[in-house]
Amino acid sequence: MTTRVLLSAPYMLPIIDGFRPMLDSAGIELVLARVEERLTEDELLAFAGQVDGVVCGDDVFTRRVLEAFAPRLKIVSKWGTGIDSIDLQAAKRLGISVGNTPGAFAHPVGDSVLAYILAFARRGPWMDQAMKAGRWEKIPGRTLRECTLGVVGVGNCGREVLRRAKGFGMRLLGNDIVPIPKAFIDEVGVEMLSLEALLERSDFISLNCDLNPTSFRLVNAAALGRLRPSAILINVARGSIVDEPALIEALRLERLAGAALDVFEREPLPLDSPLRAFENVILAPHNANSSPEAWARVHRNTLRNLFLGLGLSVPADLETE
Repeated sequence: MTTRVLLSAPYMLPIIDGFRPMLDSAGIELVLARVEERLTEDELLAFAGQVDGVVCGDDVFTRRVLEAFAPRLKIVSKWGTGIDSIDLQAAKRLGISVGNTPGAFAHPVGDSVLAYILAFARRGPWMDQAMKAGRWEKIPGRTLRECTLGVVGVGNCGREVLRRAKGFGMRLLGNDIVPIPKAFIDEVGVEMLSLEALLERSDFISLNCDLNPTSFRLVNAAALGRLRPSAILINVARGSIVDEPALIEALRLERLAGAALDVFEREPLPLDSPLRAFENVILAPHNANSSPEAWARVHRNTLRNLFLGLGLSVPADLETE
């Protein structure tokens, strides 16, 4: 019987033809989904019972969805790192494997965070806007050596953010729910402390933690109330780490100086979101992972995980470096 695989990963859909000969040779028939950012629970249920494997993005694989796909479904191969949209307990109970690529985007994410920090510190976007509007304004900026960076989540991405910030001479603070190796702490000179203390002492706060029950809306009204009025919040992790209504209210009341947001509680960001109206907020479409080299590696590893989950021999071209 032909092995059928649902492909709904937005980054893979445009390039999948390059892998078709390999998939055809393995007897894999692709079912291509129409998707902008992710498939909802109801959209996924339309494919229930029809496929042996899935290559997905941030699709919502709830217990209900996984039970509907079982027992035929063998593998959910997630494109990228985050698997918070998949009910892992339900998958384990149903015997469905889940694959991903941990740490895949640490370098582009680290670069993205530093780009946001530099934008706010040196005021480049705002001087550009003023110049193009015909105004000659010398907007005050800061050097990064004058600033303190707090990183929430000192995993693969958080460590790359800290390594880059060290090169600019920033004072470095970190927070995590798991112990961080002393070797890394010594390498960058980061001071590990409580979330409350980090929020109170930081000029820039970078959210780089996973989304899990301990981090859901971690940055709520109470947390935002601890920020300095001059602080900048940066979120390149998951939208639901931040309580968006609370952030909007804090921005409205000028309780913080600005925010850079690559991720949101609802994606794509609704056109009527109040976040679009703030001049001191930089927005991006969940694109901090942008890197052709990193994407190519994830393409290969995602398909490798698919082959393994289906019990098929892995083609040599998919062996990772």
